Amino acid sequence: MPLALLALAIGAFGIGTTEFVIMGLLPEVASDFGVSIPTAGLLVTGYALGVVIGAPIMTVLGTKVPRKRMLMLLMGLFIAGNLLSAVAPAFAIMLLGRVIASLAHGAFFGIGSVVAAELVAPEKKAGAIAMMFTGLTVANVVGVPLGTLIGQSVGWRVTFGIVAALGVVGLAGIAKLVPELPRPEGVRLRHELAAFKNAQVLLAMAMTVLGFGGVFAAITYIAPMMTHIAGFSDGSVTWLLVLFGLGMVGGNLVGGKFADRALMPMLYISLGALAVVLALFTLTAHNKIAAAVTIALIGALGFATVPPLQKRVLDQAHGAPTLASAVNIGAFNLGNALSAWLGGVVIAAGFGYTSPNWVGAVLAAAALLLAFLSAALERRDGTPGTVIASGTPAERRTTVHH
Repeated sequence: MPLALLALAIGAFGIGTTEFVIMGLLPEVASDFGVSIPTAGLLVTGYALGVVIGAPIMTVLGTKVPRKRMLMLLMGLFIAGNLLSAVAPAFAIMLLGRVIASLAHGAFFGIGSVVAAELVAPEKKAGAIAMMFTGLTVANVVGVPLGTLIGQSVGWRVTFGIVAALGVVGLAGIAKLVPELPRPEGVRLRHELAAFKNAQVLLAMAMTVLGFGGVFAAITYIAPMMTHIAGFSDGSVTWLLVLFGLGMVGGNLVGGKFADRALMPMLYISLGALAVVLALFTLTAHNKIAAAVTIALIGALGFATVPPLQKRVLDQAHGAPTLASAVNIGAFNLGNALSAWLGGVVIAAGFGYTSPNWVGAVLAAAALLLAFLSAALERRDGTPGTVIASGTPAERRTTVHH
């Protein structure tokens, strides 16, 4: 794997830390600003919606900028947003900082996925994408637990200041290691939009929304669920997040490996198992050991879907992959926003802190049904791996069939 993938992983590490660390700090932030836990959950929802909105906008703007320079500009935006969150005097200002940081998220992973795929041979594309996303998963093993521990010990503002510093490191890594990549010639917005006429692209994005949304329905409220239901101490949330992160790392690497071999079967297994495990979490959440094991499994099964879903979008829209790739990252976060909101709704309705697990199970099961529908339509059309043929000659040469 090219060394440039390390630079992308460093940027992903910083982004992953800021995205997920808030979940372990919801009680502290809520207490500091005098708001309820469901209201504090808007920091998750707001970030996710910012990704959904920012992904297509920033990617379209980036079509006129060389990809390396665009990645650097996105990291600058990420740094600014986290600094604003760190010094926010009111909840609304912190929410604004979260949204500003989130605007960089979708375009970074969308453009980064395309860059990663272009740096390797066709049969290694999913593995290269998984390597970049490893930064996101490792953030949950190192960045998020440490950020949670720091936030609980000396204040959540310090955590966001450190996250901004991580962004500086990511920016330096991209400047040093990512090669100069020219802006693709001949790419027009209509080429990028053409990908969305492909039903398979839309189905893959819907699977992304529902499948990964199932993960966030449970994990967004992991801190109150584990302290109030399982009986863990506040400090234990840090180590539970480590388990979640370790599961993510393993699931991401396994998903990347098998997506290059058997993409749809990988989705069937991971989505089906995820739905079952989330449903069981309503029971295992009452036992410390069982809860810890379940959290690790949710991380593994959830992130096992990421490389295959991202690769499927690139496969189906390869002639104009940048916007579709970024929008699919937005789809992950649309699922996060939807599930975080739904989780807050069922908690506020009085169904208890374990009720978001049922929301997650239903979402994951719906994603599995869409996977079966996608495969059935592909068999009916008799053209597995159908792709959009528009775009530049260089992009058409990167066609991947699974």
